[in-house]
Amino acid sequence: MSLRQPSPATIGRVKAILFVVSLLPLVRLVAGAFTDALGTNPLELITRSTGTWTLVFLCITLALTPARKLSGWHWLARYRRMFGLFAFFYAACHFTTFVWFDHFFDVAAIWKDVLKRPFVTVGFAALLLLVPLAITSTNGMMRRLGARRWQALHRSVHLIAILGVLHYWWLVKRDLTQPALYALVVVTLLGVRLYWRHLGRKAAAI
Repeated sequence: MSLRQPSPATIGRVKAILFVVSLLPLVRLVAGAFTDALGTNPLELITRSTGTWTLVFLCITLALTPARKLSGWHWLARYRRMFGLFAFFYAACHFTTFVWFDHFFDVAAIWKDVLKRPFVTVGFAALLLLVPLAITSTNGMMRRLGARRWQALHRSVHLIAILGVLHYWWLVKRDLTQPALYALVVVTLLGVRLYWRHLGRKAAAI
């Protein structure tokens, strides 16, 4: 098998393995709920875990393009959609814990939090921006929108990642180590993109 161009069957097997691995954080939470192993504050653990994994999958999604360009392994692009959808999935789980367990579907209280607490505001904005990306993730939607419009829409993942880090940063009150690490990763990945875009414009001007 060549890492530069593995067979379609190999790509499919790796994708299946990655899919199962990506579900493990959820399996851990469900198993912990049934075995009473979520600690003294299960709600906080579930909220933090789903939020953290949302950021993890956003970072993985952003990292695939630089990894593909630097390695020459263009088949890595085939996993971008799956990881992006997992980011949306864990964001939806994160929001569900907020709506269900925090507020018990009290719309007035939820809206009050969204308007008055900045970390909730940016988190809610990030989720809203993720929704159209998830809806348009299919090949059919890509054809309907056209490649240029589809790409322009999906570039909003950069803003979503920034909002996600900001949400985490404002949520944490004391130890900012983890939010700072995610901020560093996101800034680095976006910086690489900006640098490549600058090189492209410079080359086009020559």
